[in-house]
Amino acid sequence: MNIKQEFDRFGRPLIIEFPDGSQSPSFNGFVQPLRYKNKMYLYGVNTEIGYNSQGYYLYIGPPEYDLTQNEEALILDGDIKYQIDRAEKIKIGNDVLYVWAVVRTVVEIT
Repeated sequence: MNIKQEFDRFGRPLIIEFPDGSQSPSFNGFVQPLRYKNKMYLYGVNTEIGYNSQGYYLYIGPPEYDLTQNEEALILDGDIKYQIDRAEKIKIGNDVLYVWAVVRTVVEIT
């Protein structure tokens, strides 16, 4: 099963920046604010990609970029950088369908 077409069709252009400073080629994936069912999101803010209350986001991306092996890497979405808090592979049998991760924005002090 290949869901690459769905990433290409609906995803946003993203780049992975590895700890050594190198970067992946641009690819399409999803970064969306995490939603809370217990109404904790009442004091959040609207962002370009959706409503966010705590700075945490859900990343879903293609299996070619195994974030479970690169949790020190950053995800670049234009000018926004996300650090990886936790990542896992979703599989059917031995085939990895996609990688999901809980990420949060990186605030850089200049």
